[in-house]
Amino acid sequence: MAEDENWFDLCSLEEASRAPLRRVRAGNMEFAVSFKDSRVGVISNACNHFGGPLGEGRLDGEYIVCPWHNWKFQRCSGVGEPGFEGDCVPAYPVKVENGRVLVDLNAATKRERTPHAQHPLARRIQRAPGPLRLAGIATSVMDASNPRFSGSEHVLAQALKAANELGAETRLISLNELKFRACEGYYSKSAHACTWPCSITQMDENDQMDRIYEALVHWADAILVASPIRWGAASSLYFKMAERLNCVQNQITIANRVLIRNKVAGFIIVGGQDNIQAVAGQMLGFFAELGFIFPQFPFIAHSRGWSHEDMERNVEIVRHSKELAEGAAMLAKRCFDLAKDLIAREAPASIHRGGRKAHSLRTERPEP
Repeated sequence: MAEDENWFDLCSLEEASRAPLRRVRAGNMEFAVSFKDSRVGVISNACNHFGGPLGEGRLDGEYIVCPWHNWKFQRCSGVGEPGFEGDCVPAYPVKVENGRVLVDLNAATKRERTPHAQHPLARRIQRAPGPLRLAGIATSVMDASNPRFSGSEHVLAQALKAANELGAETRLISLNELKFRACEGYYSKSAHACTWPCSITQMDENDQMDRIYEALVHWADAILVASPIRWGAASSLYFKMAERLNCVQNQITIANRVLIRNKVAGFIIVGGQDNIQAVAGQMLGFFAELGFIFPQFPFIAHSRGWSHEDMERNVEIVRHSKELAEGAAMLAKRCFDLAKDLIAREAPASIHRGGRKAHSLRTERPEP
């Protein structure tokens, strides 16, 4: 401790200079300590956004970049990057004496938070009046310039046509036409770094995963997910989408907040080789975790088994199968009827998951 009791001995200069940026805990407080051009900067460790650990981020010139969502703060003044100067984290006066880094805790600047516009997906979840709405999600991967016949998309189109005839409003979403980033593991940084809306969606306005979030959380009363079988599993685009849906399930984990309520899901699985039950099982388990409800017989499928490699023949069978067309129509009706019943009887809006304790993590946000 220095002679003046306001100055707190934070660390040695040698320690501060070992890395451009580090997280330092002192008592019940945490600091982001930076070292650049022989100058030490000390600001609060907690980002204004979701409390991300600034000291675990990186330096971009004179700015500290939060490792969670890339918010930036000047490493010595704590002021936000150009355009966001109203966002400030506490910054501490620094002096170096006898090889020690000292900070004046009582002279810290104030934390300031500028109101930010709410992301459109973050609006209240409320069903809009109107006819029953069914979204079809096609997950086949193909060359858009040279499209081919997709059995799963063909059967999905038949199901959507049947839903239209029942009076439903339908929407087809082809993942192959969307440009969206793969999940980048924000949950692996911290449960609170995986946000709703998705961290990527909030940061990247060109990421088109917002179409899926809009359909599943806000627009649709029922969904039909169609996938081919690829080496015994659903398509790679299906899993790319599923990983990005972790932000929906994570709201249950960290806040017991269920975004999917009273919504129905059904599945269409078409493959040249067998593994229908395993693909269906994964889909049922995953969408159950999101909160979807299933009708009796929640999927239809087609496969000719392991020994049939003649894809041209398989395509013709799917294209002309009366059984698959009938099955698609009946699946659409089962989903339609269940969704219609849930809406009519006003099923409880609040459903407690149970069986697993939701953990709400305390995020450090020190007082200014």
